[in-house]
Amino acid sequence: MTLELASLTWDAHDPSRLARFWAAALGWEIHAETRGRVSLMPMDGTRFTVAFVTAAEEKVRANRIHLDLSSRSVEDQRATVARLIELGASEIDIGQGPDADHVVLVDPEGNEFCVLEPGNNFVSRASRLGSLTCDGTRTVGYFWSAALGWPLVWDQDDETAIRAPDGAGQFITWGGPPLPPKRGKNRLRLAVAPPPDGDQRAEVERLLSLGATRIGIGQGEPSGIVMADPDDNEFCVLAPS
Repeated sequence: MTLELASLTWDAHDPSRLARFWAAALGWEIHAETRGRVSLMPMDGTRFTVAFVTAAEEKVRANRIHLDLSSRSVEDQRATVARLIELGASEIDIGQGPDADHVVLVDPEGNEFCVLEPGNNFVSRASRLGSLTCDGTRTVGYFWSAALGWPLVWDQDDETAIRAPDGAGQFITWGGPPLPPKRGKNRLRLAVAPPPDGDQRAEVERLLSLGATRIGIGQGEPSGIVMADPDDNEFCVLAPS
């Protein structure tokens, strides 16, 4: 039995504002909005949702997970960057250098993301959201490969990448050491779920055997069991739905 990637949960000071930025950026739609939580529904075949939740904590460091957006051509990349800046993004220098092919931006709450050059091998070109790109060790790449049942499509020089077995959808990549120190809860966190006929508790035990640790129950996800992966990144195991 394996888990499904259900959603990416995103802390925000203003969930409604940030959700609307990302809905426009990705071409997705607002799916549900309640007090303190806004969910986006993909319109491009992406198999997971994104949920923005209210959080009071300040952003104090670069996020361990960021989005990489795809582009079809150099012209498309330039047009995408210009459109995102009109929506409220800003360019940022994180040391990528003037010759970098990708463009680094931050969203209206300072969350880093990239618009990649055309031809990058580790982004899906079927959707604007090309990959979830993570700071992390080879060990955590192996963990998530086993947790989701997604094969490794790259495993060299301490860098790993995984993708769904059918070769569709987004990549998840880990850039290897050095891993920045963790200060407080990650602002972006994965949520996974067993299939409808699956067993949440059995999956939790399997994840523990793979190297995860258990943190608690709930914490913003109804009936969710909160765990941490081998790099101490929080994630939530939801009940089957």
